[in-house]
Amino acid sequence: MLPSSQPFLALFLSVFLIPQTLSDHVIPTNGTCRQTCGTIPVKYPFGSAFGCGHPDFSRYIKCNANTLQLSTATGIYTISSIDYPSNTIIITDPLMSTCSSMQNSGSFSLDKASPFTISDENIFALLGCSTTSPLFDPDEDLCDTGSGSRVCRGLYSCKGVSGIGLPQNGPINTCCVYDSLATVGSGYTLDLPKFQCSSYTSIYEFGDEGDPTKWGFGISLQYNDSYYTSTCSECEESEGVCGFAGLDQSFTCVCPNGINTTINCFGRGYAWSGATGLKVEIKKTIAGFLLSLALLLITSR
Repeated sequence: MLPSSQPFLALFLSVFLIPQTLSDHVIPTNGTCRQTCGTIPVKYPFGSAFGCGHPDFSRYIKCNANTLQLSTATGIYTISSIDYPSNTIIITDPLMSTCSSMQNSGSFSLDKASPFTISDENIFALLGCSTTSPLFDPDEDLCDTGSGSRVCRGLYSCKGVSGIGLPQNGPINTCCVYDSLATVGSGYTLDLPKFQCSSYTSIYEFGDEGDPTKWGFGISLQYNDSYYTSTCSECEESEGVCGFAGLDQSFTCVCPNGINTTINCFGRGYAWSGATGLKVEIKKTIAGFLLSLALLLITSR
């Protein structure tokens, strides 16, 4: 008689799925979580690697070759600065145009599930667009034709505009300061092929409004400060780094001595080493496998 399918299912889960789940939830150990990445201080909720910082940020932020990076559906962007008091980061796109260098760009998107939103002061300008682009549909009202016109004139006065095949100080009817952020919410997509544009740029500050060479080019993103807790503060005061561990991604204080705790590095809270924690998870998996095997043998009799 064939055995019941339930033990086979339990065995399959133990052998194939549980180990994979464990591999996706690495326990942070000493040296993995860093307090700086290159010249940028890395503080909670940011982290330098998986298991560091807040789990909502970990899937988007990592430190790669001393460069702090943000990943979205359209690419990997360098984080050039973090202003913790204002909860703002500036990212740069190597294909984005600036006054000194303009080139064909890719699209840019920001996931709705990410903890970031476009800063209110950030301005996106689409360059070298077809005059038949849907951007210029009078019924859509997608372009800022007021102050946006001054931005377009400033950008088209740059010598770099020749990089996208346009003359310096030429007509600005192929430029659009994109003005639809208010209806997009937390997610954001700048689809250049759809808008029939050659390039885009983003300006987060105007140092000297009349001189585009002094504008701040980059994408300004904001995050809220609700992630920071007193528990994390206590961990940082004990020279630990706030992170997370386990299948439930619970809070972990990663300490310099290689010990992870639930509270701080002063000896408070349940403590374990990264290696020990991983061994415990593996032992649980083996125990589950043996239990499933026993059930299989009993049922098959």
